Amino acid sequence: MERWARSNGFAPDAPIVLTVEGTHGLIIHAVTKAAAERGARAGARLTDARALDPSLVAVPADPAGDAALVERLARWAGRWSPLVEMDGHDALRLDVTGVGHLFGGEEGLVADVRERFAVAGLSVRTAIAPTAAAAWALARYSPSPLCGGGSTRAKRERGEGPSHKTPPLPGVAPRRLSLPRGGGRDLLAALSPLPVAALRLESETIRTLERLGLKTIGALLDVPRLSLVRRFRGAEDVVDALDRALGRKPEPLTAAPSDPPPRALLKLEEPATHPEAPSQALERLIPDLVRQLQQRHLGARRLALIGYRVDGSVAVASIATAIPSREPKHLQRLLADKAAALDPGFGFDAFALQTDWAEGLANAQESLVEEPSGEHEVARLVDRLSVKLGPDKVRRPQAFESHLPERASEWITAITSPSPLRGGGREPRSGGRERGSKLTGPSPRLRCAQAAPPPQRGEGPAKRPQRLLDRPEAIAVVYATPEGVPRRFVWRRAVHDIVRVEGPERIAPEWWRQPSTARLRDYYRVEDQAGRRYWIYREGVIGDGRGGLPEWYLHGLFG
Repeated sequence: MERWARSNGFAPDAPIVLTVEGTHGLIIHAVTKAAAERGARAGARLTDARALDPSLVAVPADPAGDAALVERLARWAGRWSPLVEMDGHDALRLDVTGVGHLFGGEEGLVADVRERFAVAGLSVRTAIAPTAAAAWALARYSPSPLCGGGSTRAKRERGEGPSHKTPPLPGVAPRRLSLPRGGGRDLLAALSPLPVAALRLESETIRTLERLGLKTIGALLDVPRLSLVRRFRGAEDVVDALDRALGRKPEPLTAAPSDPPPRALLKLEEPATHPEAPSQALERLIPDLVRQLQQRHLGARRLALIGYRVDGSVAVASIATAIPSREPKHLQRLLADKAAALDPGFGFDAFALQTDWAEGLANAQESLVEEPSGEHEVARLVDRLSVKLGPDKVRRPQAFESHLPERASEWITAITSPSPLRGGGREPRSGGRERGSKLTGPSPRLRCAQAAPPPQRGEGPAKRPQRLLDRPEAIAVVYATPEGVPRRFVWRRAVHDIVRVEGPERIAPEWWRQPSTARLRDYYRVEDQAGRRYWIYREGVIGDGRGGLPEWYLHGLFG
C-alpha cells in the first residue's frame, strides 16, 4: 500500500483497498488506514468488506511490482548483512550473526535500519531472535517490545507492510523486538503469548486449533507432542513449525540472488599524481567494461569513474545516457572532461569504472541500407548536452495518466527512460519533472500539450489546443444564462466578443487525488471577432454544493 500510495499520490484519508483475483471473487490485498477503520482487512473478500461500507474504493494490486521492490530492497539490505533472504512479498530476513558490533550493538543496527527505511518512505517492523521463525513471529504479533540486550546468534526479520495471510495486530507501531540473553527459557517466554497464527500455519489448521481451544503457542506447548503428531500431519505439521520457531530444527536462510553490475578495476603500482592520470585510466578501463557489457547483453545508462586516493578518500565522476549504450568512443567522450577534472590529491593508487544503472541491449541491425539511426543520433546529442549543461537543463515532454489537461503532460529530464504513459503523479526514475521547462531552460508562459485528448461526448475525439497555459488564468465572462454559452470575456485587460462557440466538454475532478470540494469543468472552444480561438472553461455548476458562483478560466490557445 505504501508503494502504491507513493506512486499515485492519493489522499491520506481515502478509503482505498488493493485487490487480487481470488477463487470466488476479488480478495483484499492491502488497505489504507481509513479503509481499515471502516472494517476492511487484508485477506477478506471485497464483497464482504463493501457490505460493511459500500464507499470502499477498490484498485487492482500489483504483486509483480511489489516483488520487484522487495528484490531491490534485498540487494540494498546487503549493507547490514552478507546473507539476505526475501520472505514473501513484504519481508526480508537477515542473518546478523557477529554484525551488531559494526553498528555499535544490535540497538544501533536496528536504529540504522529504521532510519534508512524511514528515509525511503517505508514503515518497518523489526525483530531480533535466535531463529528466523521466531523473528518472523515477533515482528508481526508481539504487542509490546521485549526488554534486554541481544542474542548470541540472531537473525533480523524486516516487513514493510501487513501480510495478506497473517495481518499484524492493529494499532501496533513499528518497534524493535529483541530477546535477552538466557537461552531457550527466554525464547519460550516470548513466544508463548503469541497466537498460533505466528507459526505460519495454513488457515484451516489455525481454525482447527482455535476450535480446539489452542489459541496461543503456549497452549500448544502444553499438549503432548505425540498427540499433535497424530492429529496434524503433512502440510499441517504443527510440531515441525514449533521446532523451527524454538531452534530444535534448523531453518537455513537462502540468500537473494546476487547480480553485481559490470565493473572494471585498474590498480597502480605507484600513486599517480599527474592530472592526466584519470583520463589515461579511463582509456584502459572502457574496453574492459564494454566487453563485460557485451557478454551480458547490457547497455550502460549511468557510469561512474571512481579514483581511490592513497589517503583513503575517493573522487567520483559520473554521467548518464538517454538510451542504453556500450559504444566505447561515445562513453569515453562523455566521461573525458569529468575525468580530467578529478583532483588527485596525494595521488591515486586505483581506479574503477562501474555501471550504476544498466539495461538490456541485444545486438540489432539498425537498417538495411547502412544508414545511421536517427534515434541514436538524437540520444548522443542529448547525452552530450546533459554532460555539458547538466541533466536538469535538458528535458523532454512525457504523457501521464490523467484526464485533467494540466496533469496529462509534463517535462522530465531527457535522460529518463521513455515510457508510453506514466502514472499520474509518479516521479520519473531520475531527475524529476517540472512544468514549463524546455530543452535548455525555462519556457515562456505557453507550453505544448502532449497528452492524448479524451473523446468529447457524442462527437468522437475532442479538439485540444496546441498550446496550454502553465496555469489557467481567470477571466470575466458575460453569458445569457448561468448555464448558457459565453458571449464575451475579458482577458489581460482586453475585451473579446465571441462569435463562435463549440462545447461544452465536461471533465470531472480526480476524486482520488483532489479534495472533495473540487468542482467539475465545462470546456468551450471559442472564436472572437478577430478570428483568434481560445480554450476556456467554467469551473463549477450552480447548486452543486461545492462553492458559490462558477468561475471562468482561459486554459489554452489554438493556432
